[in-house]
Amino acid sequence: MISIVDDDESIRKGLGRLFKSVGFDVQCFGSAEEFLNSGDFQGSACLILDLRMPGMDGLELQRRLIADNWQIPIVFLTAHSDEHSRAQAMKAGAIDFVDKPFNEASLIRNVNKAVDRHRSNGH
Repeated sequence: MISIVDDDESIRKGLGRLFKSVGFDVQCFGSAEEFLNSGDFQGSACLILDLRMPGMDGLELQRRLIADNWQIPIVFLTAHSDEHSRAQAMKAGAIDFVDKPFNEASLIRNVNKAVDRHRSNGH
């Protein structure tokens, strides 16, 4: 299962279609809070996460998951890239930090890498 958290509905829908087209089950959330409140993220093999969102941002969600000992591989997507955020995300264990607009084939490769890592860790 791939979980997508992005406040932009068109991005969520587009990513959902993209990953369904290559065989993944997908669930989409419009905010970090919606994702956390769903309680349905335990089956996520990868989290595609927007960096900047209203309310809790992507880095805060990453910190929260780590603090709660959830080991979900994260691929960040952002239209607002900066080196400080990139460094924070990668230091905390993100698989990748991708700028929007993104290359679909490259994103699929990164998500496959994340899912493989999740499976190799016994999940």
